[in-house]
Amino acid sequence: MTALSLRRLGAALLTCALLAPAAHAGLFDDDEARKAILDLRQKIEQANDQQRAGQAELNEQLSQLKRSLLDLNAQIETLRADNARLRGQDEQRAREVAELQRILKDTQQGVDDRIRRFEPQKVSLDGREFMVEPSEKRMYDEAMEVFRRGEFAAAASALESFQRSYPSSGYSESVLFWLGNAYYGKRAYKDAITSFRAVVASFPDSARAPEALLSVASCQAELKDAKGARSTIGELLKRYPNSEAAQAGRERLAALK
Repeated sequence: MTALSLRRLGAALLTCALLAPAAHAGLFDDDEARKAILDLRQKIEQANDQQRAGQAELNEQLSQLKRSLLDLNAQIETLRADNARLRGQDEQRAREVAELQRILKDTQQGVDDRIRRFEPQKVSLDGREFMVEPSEKRMYDEAMEVFRRGEFAAAASALESFQRSYPSSGYSESVLFWLGNAYYGKRAYKDAITSFRAVVASFPDSARAPEALLSVASCQAELKDAKGARSTIGELLKRYPNSEAAQAGRERLAALK
């Protein structure tokens, strides 16, 4: 081998010797980079796994929340339906209570009316107050209604029936007086005199007594008994001189002369 060749070979070996550490260093850098990349990838995968796990957990929580909201909404609707049903029941009960109260009121009114039909009641007539039975009052009122219609025969019959049914009635004074008028209306003058005289005899202090005496005189005049009429008017003037009937009697007495 020539000297030149030796020199060239030496130079090449020197170059290789010099380049060997650099090549080794390059290989080392590549391994570190790959390792770093792998580590980075692993961390990314772990992060992705954690993110996916967190997302799954979040999705599960959202699903549970949705289910809870649906359950709550169902409960709310149930409560609304129950409230509506209860309101309907309350309104129905209120209507039933109102109806029961009305029935009770009507029943009580009916009972009160029936009781009143049998309970004595106070009446006021010709300045007097007295107690009468409901049937007694009804019978008297019906008889007087017949009299007001001018049905004197029917009125006399009704008043006679009243006397038989209630001989001690507080209406007796009024019944005698109007019975006399009913007799007079149907021209039963003698019966009328009897009834009017009964008023004076039984109730001499009555406000009707002076008028009853004047009515007796009228009946006597209708019977052409002028003497009797004058005598009755004289009795009227003597017993009740300040009454309106006495004033009317004085005027009639002049006509009888």
